[in-house]
Amino acid sequence: MVRIASAILLIACLSGCNSGKPNNEALRQGVVEYLQKIGLNVGGMDISIGNVKVNGSQADATVNMGVKGSGTTSMTMNYHLEQKDGKWVVVGKQDTSQHGATAPPGAGAMPGGNPHAGGAMPAAPGGSGKMPSPEDLPPAGKKE
Repeated sequence: MVRIASAILLIACLSGCNSGKPNNEALRQGVVEYLQKIGLNVGGMDISIGNVKVNGSQADATVNMGVKGSGTTSMTMNYHLEQKDGKWVVVGKQDTSQHGATAPPGAGAMPGGNPHAGGAMPAAPGGSGKMPSPEDLPPAGKKE
């Protein structure tokens, strides 16, 4: 009888400790939907949730992203999420990588897609997209 009571007490304590934490998979899904919405190829990415801070219906999450199957993190972003209609939705972000300052969602989209996410960069007008041979370059002049 004591064993059963101890087991029930342990289960109750463990479930109580987890009650204030959001489901990381639900947060991850909110981030994935956001990244798809801005045009990134999330199918080619590994996306994982790091640190999470929750304040009621709002959360700040550190998200690690990398090329699928590489096992490395290429970029880390901090996202601010809110619960809307029972789902976590990204409402803001802060870049923590070495890629520079952040832009509002959707800003700075490259024509032809994001080359880092599997898209193709358009070729320069009149060019083949290849580097010229050193023999095809003009000679460098002397600086005075």
